[in-house]
Amino acid sequence: MEKATMEMEINGECHYAGGEPAVVRPSQPTPRHTLYLSNLDDQRFLRFSIKYLYVFTADAAVAADALRTALARVLVDYYPLAGRLRPSDDDDGKLVVDCNAEGALFAEAELPDLTADEFLRGRARPHKSWRKLLYRVEAQSFVAVPPLVVQVTRLGCGGMVLCTAINHCLCDGIGTAQFLHAWARAVRGDDAGRAPAAAAVPRPPRPAPTLPATSAVPRVADLHGAAPPPSEACQCAPSSLKWCTSFEALAAHVWRAWVRALDPPASLRVKLLFSVNARRRVKPELPRGFYGNGFVLGCAESTAAQLTASSASAPRHGVRLVKEAKECVDDEYVRSMVDLLEERRGARPDLAASLVISAWTRLGLEDLDFGGARGPAHMGPLTSEIYCVFLPVVGDPDGVNVLVSVPQAVADKFHHYCLGFLKDADMDAKLG
Repeated sequence: MEKATMEMEINGECHYAGGEPAVVRPSQPTPRHTLYLSNLDDQRFLRFSIKYLYVFTADAAVAADALRTALARVLVDYYPLAGRLRPSDDDDGKLVVDCNAEGALFAEAELPDLTADEFLRGRARPHKSWRKLLYRVEAQSFVAVPPLVVQVTRLGCGGMVLCTAINHCLCDGIGTAQFLHAWARAVRGDDAGRAPAAAAVPRPPRPAPTLPATSAVPRVADLHGAAPPPSEACQCAPSSLKWCTSFEALAAHVWRAWVRALDPPASLRVKLLFSVNARRRVKPELPRGFYGNGFVLGCAESTAAQLTASSASAPRHGVRLVKEAKECVDDEYVRSMVDLLEERRGARPDLAASLVISAWTRLGLEDLDFGGARGPAHMGPLTSEIYCVFLPVVGDPDGVNVLVSVPQAVADKFHHYCLGFLKDADMDAKLG
């Protein structure tokens, strides 16, 4: 793990071909209907766009015309992304998608004073100037922004930057990766004969609550207030810590380093929130190819003192909490969370004393192949996020970049605690 001390400001402005972005509509007729958004889709804290940034060198770049034509083809299957969000007429506070084929926005730009090599040398951490690499839609609200916005920026070296903004109410991380790979296959011409993905899987009508509105929700951590202790929030026992996933180990480590760097009061209860894929955890399982929001938040909690103790068992304590939070997510947990979201519609999670991790690893995002001589040279977020992101490393399937925003005053401490863990020769013994 290296400390990200370098920032690269992109000078100059993008020159847009034709001035305005093109509207890309599905290349064939698509179903016209209103798509219901489930409680998992329509959470207040998901009302934003997931913004990816890809850099391709000259030998990996592809023509904008090919990208635009293939996008029209793939929108036939992913037609909700060509629709528009709007408030529901029948359900106050809910959003729906009008599947009306209005189309995605596709902007073409040039930035001749920047090369791919210059970007790659200065890519350590996002800079606010990078935002110019994605067309800004002038809209009065998030709802008025098209669900899919794309910008292809041609660089002075012949390379390109591809930025996408995909509405999180329609797709989660797995869904966005699935869509991007379908688009890449269409560019390569490998999409012939492939069955539609999740576009043929409409959201079900709103289910009746599985628990009475006044009932307690015993197995779901209350994300809108103080969560109950793990022993009360979840009765399932974690499996042995002799084996843990790389995510569990890294998430616990980053959480612990974050708390140690911030140095809160010892008695403060600190939380780690992270997404858990629920596609195979619910009964019946979600259909193959489902690209909506098929995740719930797992919640690990500890006092700051317990998590940051200097004893050899402290790292194992953090991993145990992460494992327990993951293993508790089953069909009952997910349905209880859906009911809780219905009961507290419109409420935002209380993120005080919480680290939120979004893992972009293991999704294949870094392997996007549009048919050039090679894949992307860089993949990451367009801007720094308020939460922690685990990023894949291009060319290293086992590598993980950790991007987390912390106060400048504790940045060095956070980096020290991360490196100290990684250099510890007794790490395996601490986790075992």
